[in-house]
Amino acid sequence: MNTTLMDHATGTMAVGSKSFATAAKLFDPATRRSVLMLYAWCRYCDDVIDGQELGFNATPVDSAQAELRLEMLKKQTLRAWEGGEMHEPAFAAFQEVALGHNIPLQLAYDHLDGFAMDVRETHYETFDDTLQYCYRVAGVVGLMMARVMGVRDEAVLDRACDLGLAFQLTNIARDIVEDARVGRCYLPAQWLAEADIPPEAIAQPKMRAPLADIAQRLVAEAEPYYASARQGLAGLPLRSAWAIASAHGVYREIGVKVSAAGSRAWDKRQGTSAVEKSGLLLKGAGQALTSRFATQTPRPAGLWQRPR
Repeated sequence: MNTTLMDHATGTMAVGSKSFATAAKLFDPATRRSVLMLYAWCRYCDDVIDGQELGFNATPVDSAQAELRLEMLKKQTLRAWEGGEMHEPAFAAFQEVALGHNIPLQLAYDHLDGFAMDVRETHYETFDDTLQYCYRVAGVVGLMMARVMGVRDEAVLDRACDLGLAFQLTNIARDIVEDARVGRCYLPAQWLAEADIPPEAIAQPKMRAPLADIAQRLVAEAEPYYASARQGLAGLPLRSAWAIASAHGVYREIGVKVSAAGSRAWDKRQGTSAVEKSGLLLKGAGQALTSRFATQTPRPAGLWQRPR
């Protein structure tokens, strides 16, 4: 086993995603390794496109640079997927996961296209447009993670995608002001127009009250996807179900806090404390166990449908 690669992946998640890092410790060792490897690749590609390090200290990247970087990442990802020799740890990590769990190449490409949408300054006119972005940057990660956990049932994969969508909607609500300060906006333009918020004024303090209404709307829109995702726990191995139920609880709680804070939601970065995480891990254990016996309900027809 390549322990250096594992150390790299573990360190990447510890810095890049504190919310998921706690839940990731609950997987069985083999699954945890693959989850961390996949995350390391995702984080690296995001950083390369954005000109940042582990999600922080982004430097301006023009669209031409971004397109060149995207093509480089796609070539390296393809080479890894085809089994070529890899020297960059992130691509060696992806190779191990992709070949070990039969990850479709198109999912990896879709994820890279999501990063590219950031630097292309993609415009999101409708909520469906926002969900398209959420699918690429998070829904496909849910699909790849589920495959790492042994899932091949399309119905369970749908639920994994739903969890990714819910996570990203929560992230968008939490980071509205922070994103706006670096010139990014994932909110539907229709929603902003209805609230009389000019896109260029999102980060201004005077917009906090109407912005709070939009954040609460986003959090509410995430709820059906969180509910759908819980139905997928039964299709996961027990320890994986525990990890995912715990991550589900941690992210959902962040959305609850954003919604409850109203116009003060962006005075500080919303998150969960160590004590709260411990409680949510215990709650996740109960949900994982009860999922073994729960009656399954069909996925609601009104939810966004992932590409097939």
